[in-house]
Amino acid sequence: MQDDVLRELADRLGDHQVFGEPVRQGDTTLVPVASVRVGGGLGGGGAEGAGGGGGVVARPVGAFSVNADGAVAWHPAVNVNRIVWGGQLALATAVVACSIAFRRRR
Repeated sequence: MQDDVLRELADRLGDHQVFGEPVRQGDTTLVPVASVRVGGGLGGGGAEGAGGGGGVVARPVGAFSVNADGAVAWHPAVNVNRIVWGGQLALATAVVACSIAFRRRR
């Protein structure tokens, strides 16, 4: 059973999960890079039998660019949703802190 789960996981991960297909435009080649996390577990036997599960999470983190002269540069991916969420969290924290400060003055 464990071999089947590991084989299935390897098939799902496949090729190019961390480094994507290189893209060439002019004298520059871009190699996309992702962060891949894998998790899983198997349950023991018993009267009801065994079970298991797993998952894969991949998100882009950036790309390497390689010029014709061999110069390599890293270009990080920007997640605008995380930036907006962080700003909203900071604003909510400031609002709560101000409301607590004004309540204490009364």
